This record gives sequence, C-alpha cells and structure tokens, in this order.
Amino acid sequence: MEWNQLEYFLTVARMQHVTRAAEALSITQPALSHSLAKLEEELGVQLFERSGRNVKLNRYGQTFAARVSNALQEIIRGKEEIAELTDPESGVVSLAFGNILGTHFIPELVHRFQEKYPNIRFELFQGSCTQTQQLLEEGQCDLNITSPRGGADGIVWETLFTADLYAVVPASHRLAAKEAIGLKELADEPFIGIHRDCGLRGTVDAINRTHQFLRHVKYSAEDLVTVAGFVAAGLGVSLLPKSRALILEGMHWIKIATPGCVCEVGVEWKEKRYLSPAARLFRDFALKISRLREAI
Repeated sequence: MEWNQLEYFLTVARMQHVTRAAEALSITQPALSHSLAKLEEELGVQLFERSGRNVKLNRYGQTFAARVSNALQEIIRGKEEIAELTDPESGVVSLAFGNILGTHFIPELVHRFQEKYPNIRFELFQGSCTQTQQLLEEGQCDLNITSPRGGADGIVWETLFTADLYAVVPASHRLAAKEAIGLKELADEPFIGIHRDCGLRGTVDAINRTHQFLRHVKYSAEDLVTVAGFVAAGLGVSLLPKSRALILEGMHWIKIATPGCVCEVGVEWKEKRYLSPAARLFRDFALKISRLREAI
C-alpha cells in the first residue's frame, strides 16, 4: 500500500468520478483505475459502488476513507513538524546540561545565541552527569553540556572551557588566612564529598589518583550547592569550581598550588546520529564563544 494509492483513493471518493479525478491528479484514467483495483485487491473488499464512470463509497469504503484521511493528515503534519524542527533559522535545539551549569553558564549562552537567532527554540533537560549522558545515549537530546568527558564509544566531545578548582573551607578555618595551599594540606581535614552521579566526582577521583590525595570523607552530598552549604556550616572542607551559585556566606576560597586541579566542561553529541541544522548551529556557536574566551 503506497502513499499515491491512498491519495488517489481519497480523490476519487471526494469527486465520485474516475475520469475527473484522473484529470485532477494529472494521471491517465486507466492508471487510476488500475491503482484502485490493486488497493481493493490488497484489502480484499470492494470500496466503491460503480455506475459507469461515476462511483460512490460503499460502507467498506466509508470506513476505510475515514481512517486514511486521518492517517494522511497526521503524516502531512509530521512532515511539517520535521520541516519546522530542521529549519536552521526556526528549529529546535534539544539540550541537556549538568545542574550547576544551569545557574548562569547555560542561561547566558542561550541568551547570547537567541540574540542572534531569536526564532530558534530550546528543549532543556537538566540533571546529574549520569542522567544527562543517559539522555544523550537514548536519543532524548541532541547535545549534552557536561563535565567531565564521558569517553563512551560513539560520543564526540569538544571542550568548551576549563575552570580552576579551589579549596573551600569554613571562614573561621585555620587555613582561611592563606592565599594558596597544596592538596596535602587538606589531607587530615574532614572532607565534604560528592555523590558519584555528580560530574565533579570523577574529576576529584582522578586528581586523587594522580596526586595520592587521601580524603577523609565525612559527608557525601548529592550536588555542589549542598557541598558549599556544608562547608559554610563548618562541617568540613572540599574542592569546588568558583561558580557564583556556590559562593556562600561563611566559606572561604583558597587557590590550589598543586598542578592539574581543574575541571573541564565540554559539549558532546553522538557521532552517527543526525543533528538538526539548529542543533549544529548552536554547537558551533558555543564552541566559537569558548575559543574567543580563550583568546582574550
């Protein structure tokens, strides 16, 4: 059963005349009659009551016509929606990102992009590193802005920026007077850790292995804002990127002299999955902005 067959069938049903329907469809009358005969053969019933060139739907034809009409309308609407989604100037970008990036980086990036492309819309998904990577794997989003890079097969990663990690301590802590410290100065301190679903956990674990930084984890928080809250309350120390959302009263930020204490934020997408023009436009815009930032 083909699209043309169904379109021909509905045209004949509407015009109730084979010759006039053939003229309207710009095909020959024998070709149209052949198409209708093949359709009826496939369905196993006659669809029309015939009187010469005049035809009228019988009860089977009326039932089938109602379904076909709805189906073709849905297909047409689907084609229109795909055209809208893939229009580079008015499409949709499906974007996933880590929780902490939603406090200022993602809103600012989207704002700058929509100043240039105001008709492009966004579908936004926010969550932990594990959640957003799963969304990308399952095809629920086009792009994922996350940290750190996952390294899964078939996933392409491009770095957007790197951010220094700081030692964060309560404001009354003995180390708060220092401008910079080495990681080992935190070795005996009660440490506020991070749940393994949080992207920074992987970065801190890698730093731990590289520098043999032995943490004494007292509490493990679900997200970075909670880590900052526990530090500000005097419950321990931690490592955090200096984000506006994490700067709380009652905590102090200290530079880390130990090399390599940085976190990397990047954009990733599936290598063999189709990316709409709007999604490619946003990805390239984000990469361009990041490279301009590095050049300054």
